[in-house]
Amino acid sequence: MQRKAVQRIVGILLMLFSVTMLPPAGVGWFYGDGAVAPFFLAFLLTLFTGLVLWFTVRRNRRELRLRDGFLVVVSFWTVLSLFGALPFFLAENPRMTFTDAVFESVSGLTTTGATVITGLDDLPHSILFYRQQLQWLGGMGIIVLAVAVLPMLGVGGMQLYRAETPGPIKDQKLAPRMTETAKTLWYIYLGLTISCAVAYWAGGMSGFDAIAHSFSTVAIGGFSTHDQSIGYFESPLIEIIAVCFMLLSGVNFSLHFLAWRSLSFRPYCQDPEAKAYFTILFVVSIVTIGYLYMTHAFDGLGTTAHHGLFQAVSIGTTTGFTTAYFQQWPGFLPILLLLVSFIGGCAGSTGGGMKVIRILLLLKQGGREIIRLIHPSAQLPVKIGGKALSDRVVDAVWGFFSLYVVSFCLMSLMLAASGLDFVTSFSAVAACLNNLGPGLGEVAANYASLNDTSKWVLCFAMLLGRLEIFTLLVLITPHFWRS
Repeated sequence: MQRKAVQRIVGILLMLFSVTMLPPAGVGWFYGDGAVAPFFLAFLLTLFTGLVLWFTVRRNRRELRLRDGFLVVVSFWTVLSLFGALPFFLAENPRMTFTDAVFESVSGLTTTGATVITGLDDLPHSILFYRQQLQWLGGMGIIVLAVAVLPMLGVGGMQLYRAETPGPIKDQKLAPRMTETAKTLWYIYLGLTISCAVAYWAGGMSGFDAIAHSFSTVAIGGFSTHDQSIGYFESPLIEIIAVCFMLLSGVNFSLHFLAWRSLSFRPYCQDPEAKAYFTILFVVSIVTIGYLYMTHAFDGLGTTAHHGLFQAVSIGTTTGFTTAYFQQWPGFLPILLLLVSFIGGCAGSTGGGMKVIRILLLLKQGGREIIRLIHPSAQLPVKIGGKALSDRVVDAVWGFFSLYVVSFCLMSLMLAASGLDFVTSFSAVAACLNNLGPGLGEVAANYASLNDTSKWVLCFAMLLGRLEIFTLLVLITPHFWRS
């Protein structure tokens, strides 16, 4: 284990992260909201800590191994969440405990969108901007951004990329070199963000709201600058814009690159995961709209359609924006939408959940086992897009699913043991593990009423979901620490 090399990288990344405290400070100065000081103090503390970590081991330039990459990723996300909480903890409005500040920071960086803050409309612009910026940075992973910078500092990036990128298949690269791959991902990410902001602004949002919501939309985050979320704007046009960009952000970003390079929609049409992704959301939207219409939940088919479509896409992609309190919708709809979030977006996207590709593999593997009962000697490979997958990939997906279920059950029991009711415990863990945000019961609107024990458990759940289970749990195995 290259502990000094890991410390050096974490120090560099922490110094890079300290710079992100300055834009919110600039926003606070521009609007004169009186919340500039907490960001400058947080900037200095973060920069100084990163500098100390780096300076003491600055001459250590050993190449990272894959194991070291896992340690860097988990260490950095943990440290990043703690230092990201500083502006919340130091600010006078809102006044937050250390637990609440860390919860909000973890929620932002993991693009979960679960919040403990109420009264968003009365918060300083700098705090609102910072929350949105956290989600934007976490959307593609600040470590992927650092991969484009680290080679210039004498540190290889492939190990970090393999440990951080979501999805079961991590070896596909868009460009020959790792640095170029990271840059390509960020160009696509930045292009979608700018396009989304312009579309929101043209749709009627203010410049500030357009930029802020573009951050959380493309990041599949769900934070808003208003308590009523997207429903604050009461604009079907803005909702349609949000739906379009949520759908795009839930697709594997490599498909966006291939579509842009070929100037064709063929990559989307030929990819089995993308086809399954759009099919699932289409079916859930139709079911939601149909049931809302039959139960007369809204006046008129038009209103029913845009609310049903928006919530189905928002929850299905694990964004978490709301236009209505879907938790109060009739019948089975709240449970249906929450369960759809377990599927989430595509691998290689900013979405949460287990990812569509894993669900496809699980279904195909289940189908294969049924056929084997009839034909025990048959050789039946699991295929995706006409290509047979190795047993190693199938085994990894089953292992992931098993750990996902076990982790979910254990954390749900921990929340129930802390005094929460079953619905709140179940939905809170589901919403945080899937990086969704809004849940049912006490966490339908926010998480402010939860006890501190529950909040720390949910912080772990958010990190576990963001880092795709294995990346975090591998650190607690004895084999990982053996040299």
